[in-house]
Parts: sequence; C-alpha cells; structure tokens
Amino acid sequence: MRILIVEDEPKMASYLRKGLMEASFAVDISNDGNDGLFLALHEDYDLIVLDVMLPGLDGFEILKRLREKKRTPVLLLTARDAVEDKVAGLESGADDYLAKPFVYSEFLARIRAVLRRPTQSVDTVLRVGDMEIDLARRRVHRGSVRIDLTAQEFTLLKLLAERKGEVVTRAIVTSHVWDMNFDSDTNVVEVAVRRLRAKIDNPFEKKLLHTVRGMGYVMEDRP
Repeated sequence: MRILIVEDEPKMASYLRKGLMEASFAVDISNDGNDGLFLALHEDYDLIVLDVMLPGLDGFEILKRLREKKRTPVLLLTARDAVEDKVAGLESGADDYLAKPFVYSEFLARIRAVLRRPTQSVDTVLRVGDMEIDLARRRVHRGSVRIDLTAQEFTLLKLLAERKGEVVTRAIVTSHVWDMNFDSDTNVVEVAVRRLRAKIDNPFEKKLLHTVRGMGYVMEDRP
C-alpha cells in the first residue's frame, strides 16, 4: 500500500517514513502544502498523512480541495489539540485526527484502522463509452461482448479508466501496474498497452484508448 506524508518537519517526516516502510508500506514525502496537494491529486495513494500547519497551503485547505476530487483516506496530524480544530478537520472530510506529540504505536494503529474501513462513495463499475468495467467481478464488456483480460491487463485498464480523460504518463503506469520504476529505454509499457489495445479496441470500430505523443495515454470516448 502507498502512503503520502505531507509534513514540513523533516525529522518527523523521516521518522514516520522509516516506521511505515518497516511496516511494509511504500511512502512518499512532501514538505510543502502546494506540492502535497499536487501529489495527492495526481498520484494514487491508499492513505494520506496530512499535517495541518504547512508552508504554502495549510492542511485544512489541502483537505478541502482534495475532497472536491477524491476520497483518499486522510489522517490529520497537528500540534493543535483544540476541540474546534478536531471538529473542523473531521467536518472537512478527514478520516481521523491525531494530535502531536503522539506515540508511534498509536499512529500506526490508527493508520491500520482507517485502512480497514470500507471505502466510501467508490463506484464498483467504471464506464468509458460502451465499455463497462466491473471492479468487483473483474469483468469487462464492450456492449454485449465480454473481454477476457489477464490480471496485469485488468490493472492497467482500471488505472486508465479511473483517470478517464486524463493523460496517464509512462511513469505512473509503471509505478501503479508493476509498483516499480523501469529503465526509460525499455518498452514494457508500450508492449502492455499494445496488448490491452488489441483486446479492448482493435476488434471494435470506436477506439477508446489513445496515445498522446510524447506524454502518455488517455482513455476517453472521443466524438
């Protein structure tokens, strides 16, 4: 699972990252509010650890803007323990709230508790044009035609469909489909996209998976 830590205290961020990595999480760090919001909106994380007092944008503003686009679980961290701050955070869409200083074992327990909760307001069926992707059953149809995909192909299709209308870069594909970074000279992404396209597009007149030259790929129903 991937976690983003938005925390402007380098020692605190490093301490939390080390502990989470030892607990088998993949962790990214941002020390600035604007950068943290960009990562939160443009990358896929299972949970965001968000400090309230940040340079650029504060945690409440980041949370507000994030909730306009995504439902990624958020654990707020702050040195402020006032009741009104807790209420403001929770009402803004935070999933939990932890005041500093805290014991790491409680921090980890709260993260695991948030991750165990059912995800709210998440569609179990994605649609792009005449294509329907049933996430629960892992089935794909275009019209009445069922399309059989490998596990890797399904993961790639899900990533592209969830970002319908957005350009998805090769770097994003490699980090989400294979959970690693490939050498830029390899063509593994192109091969994977070509195989997926052969199944979901080539047999059909209307094409849904498009290449944006020099940038990446976009899934959309174009006129």
